[in-house]
Amino acid sequence: MKLTNPFKNFFEKLKLADEKGRNQNKSHIPFRLNFLFFVIFGLFVVLVTRLGYLQIVEGDKMKAEMKASTTITVKENAPRGVIYDAKGTALVNNKANPAITFTRGNQMEASDILKLAIELDKLIDVPADENLTTRDKKDYWLADKDHLKEAEDRLSFKEKNLDNTNEYQKLVDKVKDSEIQFTEDQLKIATIFKRMNSASALSTVFIKNDGVTDEELAVVAERASDLPGVSTGTDWDRSYNEDLDGSLRSILGKITTEKEGLPAEEADELLKKGYARNDRVGKSYLEKQYEEQLQGKKGEYKVTLNSEGNIEKQKEVKKGEKGSNLVLTINSDFQKKVEDILKKHYQGLVDSGVAKYSPGAYAVAMNPNTGEVLAMTGFTHDVNSKEIEENTLGTITSAFEPGSVVKAGTVTAGYQTGAITGNDTLIDQPIKLSGTALKGSIYNKVLGNQIPLNTVKALEWSSNAYMMQIVLRMLGVQYQQEMSLPESASSKEMYDKLRNAFAEYGMGVKTQIDLPNETRGLVNEDFGTDHAPGGGNLLDLSFGQYDTYTPMQLAQYASTVANGGTRIAPHVVKGIYGNNDSGGLGELQQEITGKKLDQVNITAEQMGIIKQGFYQAVHGSDPYTTARDLASAKLDPAAKTGTAETVVSVNGQAVNTINSNIVAYAPHDKPQIAISVMLPNLDEEHDDTNKAIAKDIINAFADTYGVQ
Repeated sequence: MKLTNPFKNFFEKLKLADEKGRNQNKSHIPFRLNFLFFVIFGLFVVLVTRLGYLQIVEGDKMKAEMKASTTITVKENAPRGVIYDAKGTALVNNKANPAITFTRGNQMEASDILKLAIELDKLIDVPADENLTTRDKKDYWLADKDHLKEAEDRLSFKEKNLDNTNEYQKLVDKVKDSEIQFTEDQLKIATIFKRMNSASALSTVFIKNDGVTDEELAVVAERASDLPGVSTGTDWDRSYNEDLDGSLRSILGKITTEKEGLPAEEADELLKKGYARNDRVGKSYLEKQYEEQLQGKKGEYKVTLNSEGNIEKQKEVKKGEKGSNLVLTINSDFQKKVEDILKKHYQGLVDSGVAKYSPGAYAVAMNPNTGEVLAMTGFTHDVNSKEIEENTLGTITSAFEPGSVVKAGTVTAGYQTGAITGNDTLIDQPIKLSGTALKGSIYNKVLGNQIPLNTVKALEWSSNAYMMQIVLRMLGVQYQQEMSLPESASSKEMYDKLRNAFAEYGMGVKTQIDLPNETRGLVNEDFGTDHAPGGGNLLDLSFGQYDTYTPMQLAQYASTVANGGTRIAPHVVKGIYGNNDSGGLGELQQEITGKKLDQVNITAEQMGIIKQGFYQAVHGSDPYTTARDLASAKLDPAAKTGTAETVVSVNGQAVNTINSNIVAYAPHDKPQIAISVMLPNLDEEHDDTNKAIAKDIINAFADTYGVQ
């Protein structure tokens, strides 16, 4: 029997199938190739059509876009606005300086800047910067490509390959001290390099902006095409009136330097407004408060970059515009007089030893009808010497116990709560509560003495007892010797009733003056508890011996009484002005008027009683009339004095002192000036001095402004 090989049959069948498949594939290949060629041809036609469209139809647009991509706008700072006093004298101006500037290209490296610095050193004289740091010198050394290669060769295998963080710092660390021992000429180039290298891409810095000569300007302008990014321009510095006194100088404030740039705490907000990080901006007081108005409008340059991203040329397309100008409410002549008056009297107290522990002295003058600050000045005192120094800003940042000057506020609280209704008569007598020390008027501290006083007389004599009895009536009780106060005397509600009346005059709240950093003073929150009643503090508050207020707050208070009850925000800027053709004071852009903040909530008749009390404090004929010394002032004034008993710590020991204060306004019937004077922590009562200061200020106002 013949055996059949199964594998032989299998391979024969596979061979027949393969031959059949090849014949079928052969018939399909031409069709697939033709289809592929057709698709490729179609895509090619679409591509050619699109390119033709872009070149013919969109050609101009594409050229413009290509040009825009290599032309960039760079902004340049403009001078700030000028600040003038009320009579038009420039207090702070701008001093223009010719300058050599540098705008860094997009792809400019340190080695490129080094080449420019070497060339510039041949053209301009830049003194070596004494403040060049070791790091500055190493940066300059590494800018040379050969030096950079040397530093790289000093890196270990691990530094090169295993740790890629802070690569440049590693190179800096490899620079030897001996390699940065530069000559004077090298230090000059290093200085130029440092200033140029500090610029970020497409930002502008000053290479030289002090003492630039005409020859330097000419040679740089002539060689501009060979010095990418280098150009001539103008810088400016703030310059102050040489006759400007210290007190006004403080109010004006300061601006940052180009090196300081934007204050860190405000940088994000200012960057959103279009500022650059190295812009000079106001950092204190008026310069800061009116930054938006004083800051100039930046000029614009079109900077053309070459194919390598470096600056090829630049052209001014928009001239910068100087900032708006400020005109103050303060007449510098009157300000100087007020400063001299306060300084003379206060120095006398210090020299005599009366102000041995006093921290300072302050005075403010305002127009009570408009809120215009006419003068503000202050001095600090080193308790270890007899030297005093200017501290004008203490008029809004320093607060002291005011004493009896606040009593119009207490009377107002009495009216508002119905404790009194008009020129009511109460008995001035020493107030002796259970478990507390005797409290009374300075002229009446003997138990059993009883003097009937109406509201006007209570203000004229400055009766503490009258004010305390108003508070007792607000509590719903009548005074009896050795009585205990009701629980409501320790409630925040009762304190608020008294303080709300004070606040309507500006005491215990910010005045909202147009200067930053104003304090509201100290508003104490010890209302007492069941175990430690705070009613005694409530009574102290009624005659100004608990909370503390600033001199500016007391001036606002005096103004509110003077004008009949309207609290107006004080302001030191009168108007914002543009620039005329010569850059001087132009047209008024915005008038600054005192904002009405509050209205004292009492009747006109009740306000009239308070004003009569202030008038009688100057013109009364009784032995206890408190401010009679002002009666001889050139303008007929009204006033309220205040004495607060205070304590200071001296070498760990408590020392009793006196705050001697006064508020006044004049003329009493048509007020044009309201003033406050604060003399804190004197060794003894010295009302004579505060009244002398107030009188001298009123007379100086009359002389300066010709008021009769």
